[in-house]
Amino acid sequence: MSTIETIPAWAALPVALLLVLGGTVILAGALGLLRLRTFYQRIHGPAITITLGAGCLLLASMIYFTVTQARPVFHEIIITVFILLTAPVVAMTIMRAAVYRDLRARKDGGGVTAGDVYALTDARTAPPETPPA
Repeated sequence: MSTIETIPAWAALPVALLLVLGGTVILAGALGLLRLRTFYQRIHGPAITITLGAGCLLLASMIYFTVTQARPVFHEIIITVFILLTAPVVAMTIMRAAVYRDLRARKDGGGVTAGDVYALTDARTAPPETPPA
């Protein structure tokens, strides 16, 4: 007899719901990665998928193994903390590297100038920098 047959219904329902929710979020993130046009739009799909989708899958795993082994399982908590601490930092670093690359290449149509946050200026017409006091 396998452990899936012995899991009580009160634990099987949240595990199944969390697995379906996590799979749906991961699928939406993958479709966003495929469908969106620019790099700056594409980076949001995997960033959200990592946090919410992986969190749901890890929570389902934690509930399942806690019930089947009759003891608290903390491996998933450590993995969740590691993902929640590193995923936003990695996404922000990748985005900043892309902005820096596009500004260095003076790429105007890549999305770096959207919203007038960064402006491409010509070095010949840019005002001179004032020296620090």
